[in-house]
Order: sequence, then C-alpha cells, then structure tokens
Amino acid sequence: MRVAIAAAPAIVAAFALSAAPGAGAMAWAAKPDLHAGAGAGRVLVMRLEGPVSPIPAGALIHAVDRAEAERYEALVVEVDTPGGLESSMRDMVKRELASRVPIIAWVTPGGARAASAGVFIVMAADVAAMSPATNIGAATPINLQGGMDSTLARKVTNDAAAFARTVAGERGRNARWAEDAVRSAVAVDDSEAIAIHVVDFHAATLAELLALADGRTWRRGETRATLHTRGLPADRIEAGFRERLLGLVADPNVAYILMMLGFYGLLFELQNPGAILPGVVGGICIILAFLAFSTLPVHYAGVALIVLAIVFFIAEIKVMSHGLLAAGGVLSLILGSIILFDRGGPGPHLSWSVIGAATITTTLFFLVIVGAGMRAQRRRVTTGVRGMLGARGVVTERLAPEGRVRVGGEYWNAVSSDPLDAGSEVEVTGVDGLKLTVRSLAQGGLR
Repeated sequence: MRVAIAAAPAIVAAFALSAAPGAGAMAWAAKPDLHAGAGAGRVLVMRLEGPVSPIPAGALIHAVDRAEAERYEALVVEVDTPGGLESSMRDMVKRELASRVPIIAWVTPGGARAASAGVFIVMAADVAAMSPATNIGAATPINLQGGMDSTLARKVTNDAAAFARTVAGERGRNARWAEDAVRSAVAVDDSEAIAIHVVDFHAATLAELLALADGRTWRRGETRATLHTRGLPADRIEAGFRERLLGLVADPNVAYILMMLGFYGLLFELQNPGAILPGVVGGICIILAFLAFSTLPVHYAGVALIVLAIVFFIAEIKVMSHGLLAAGGVLSLILGSIILFDRGGPGPHLSWSVIGAATITTTLFFLVIVGAGMRAQRRRVTTGVRGMLGARGVVTERLAPEGRVRVGGEYWNAVSSDPLDAGSEVEVTGVDGLKLTVRSLAQGGLR
C-alpha cells in the first residue's frame, strides 16, 4: 500500500528535525573542525517545490550531505508543496533529524503552502518560518492506490498522529495542533501558525529570515548550539540537468503524454515492422512514463483501463462491431485517465484539457489514421509480381505457344498452353522473370 499524507506529514517532518536523536549527531557542531570547509561562514539554500516524491527527497538528502561536508552554518529549505508520498517524506525527515548542521525550513513565497507531507518537512526543521500569505496543515493520510477499510484507515491515521505528536513534543511546538492536522485535516495561515506556535516567526526575505534565526538554539538530543546566521552570504543549489529532467518527467501531465506517445509508437512499429524510429521513440517514452509513475501517486487500475482502451480501438479496426468497441475504448480511456492520479487530495492532478485532447487524438488516430492503413493493407495489390496476377491484356503477336502481349500499355513476352491469335483477350496467370503466363478469356477465363 502506498500512502500519502494529506497535510500532517509536513508537521511531523518539521517536528522530527527538532526532535533530533542523540548527542553523537551533534558532535561536529559542539566541537568544530579546525579546518574550515568551503561553506564556513555561509548558508546553503535549496528549494523544495512540487509534490513530495523520491526525486525531491534525493535532492534534500544531497543538500544535507553537502552542507555537512562543506561545513555550512545552516541549510535553508524553501518549501512550497501540496504534499505527496509518505515514504519519501519519512526519508527526508530521517535525514533532517540526523543532520549535523541546523536546518531552517521556510514556507515561501507568498501564496506557497506546506500541505500534506510538507507539514512534516517544515516541522522537522530546527527553525520553522513562513512568509506572509502562506499556509500550513491538512496532514490526513490517504491511500493513493485505492480506498482503505476502516481498520486500515484507523491504523494509518493513528501512526501518523503519533508521529506528528512525538515530533511536535520534541521540538517544543504545538503537539495538539499537530495531531489535529492528521486526524481532522486542519490547516492554518501564517499568522495563526505563529500564534499557536506551529512555526517560529514571519520572514518576507532571506535576509530577514537569517536575521530572525540568529541567536536561536538548536539541539540534537541533549547537546545544544546557537545559530549565528545574521548577515551571512548564501549559496543557492541550482538544479542540474538530471534533476530538471526528472522534475519535468515527474509532472503528471507530462507522464501521461509520454505514456500515450509510447503506446502510439510501439503500435505503429508493430503495424509497420522495420520502421524502427516509432519503435525507438515509443520504447523510450514508455520507460520514461513508468519512471515518472514510480514517483507519482498512480492508480494502476487507471493504467489498465487505458491499455484496455487501446485494445478496444485495435479490435474495432479488425472486427466489425458497428462502433461498440470504439465506444468502449473511448469510455475506458476517459475513465482510466480520470482515476490514473488521485484527485481526492492536494497532490498532483491530471489536467482535464490534457485528458480531453488525449481522448480525441487517440480516437482519431485509431479510427481514421490506423483504420485507413489497415484498409489499405487489405486492398488488392496493384504493383510488382502480385499486382500482375489477374491483369488483362491483348495478344499482339500470335502465341504458339510463345509470342507477345500488351498489358496495361506495356509489351511483354508471353507463353500460353493453347495457341492464341493476335487480338485475343488474355489474363495473366503467372510471372516468370520478364515472361508472363497467360490464358484466353474466350475459353472460360472470366472470373
């Protein structure tokens, strides 16, 4: 079962970092290395935007690793997420809790949110801040692979609530609100979050954030240290080509389009063996689509319905169903597209315009283009050796048994089992190189 947290995950994640384990994790901060790293006297900044999945989880873990290796004073995580996978959120929280550098979570810019799994990520930080006109909350777990029975839903909710409550308590934050965010999906704006001690303060700019975080205490277990961030320069982590590519592919609309293009390419290759290019492009698109599906809340029943729609369209071309199979294909494609990604929470959704365009394009592709190709393949061959068979012509030079005939405006050497005079109408029954075998139409050759 694949679970996403509708909002509370962010709370737990933020609480989790405040509740960091043992003094051993704080050893570097308590006893600074005599050899300063490249990040000494600086802060490292990364942006966490979009659904929580293995891709941003890997980016956060890499950022913490770099902050530790280069001895940065702090890692600032700019957050704007609708939530996502519970498993990825927990990976991020674990790394935050084990970090040897303080982490500052900042919900920004105005209009951003830390919903679902984003709540845990924010509250697991040593310092949590929000820009004006932002919000946080709604952390109810949901099963992105389908519904949960009452027992399973209660187990998952209780587990998430305990996680949120524990982390909040360790951070000295509002444990009651953290639990309510899981059980009741409550959410608050930035002002209320500060008032009820969900986060620490407002910050409109990075400079203001670092100034307000300066002097605050952060801890790992029983070991404490003080942040010194006021006026420090910042290094920003820019996404590399790999991260940008994976981020693009992981967009639900892009993943869906890649899947459909993959189906088109592979089917075109199967219908036209040797074309090569459609098969290559289709294979790459299918692989990229399923890579994206591994990071998104996918209902595989939706994938099955889309595949079934393709099967119906192909069957419509080959079987005379008077449009019933085509109608079934359209219905299956629409239903599969709608349920492909969960639409009940704040996570990633598939655009209705993309669903409509894909349905119309696929229907036209199979019923018009592919259908025309299949009908063309069933037509009688009119070229080459097979095209000559059954063709009619006229004898121009007596066949006894060899002579010459004119077929389609061309003159051919021909042979007949019976003598035929010039002017006789004949039909081609065989081709041997440049010599035709013919028979007389006057002797029962009409078909």
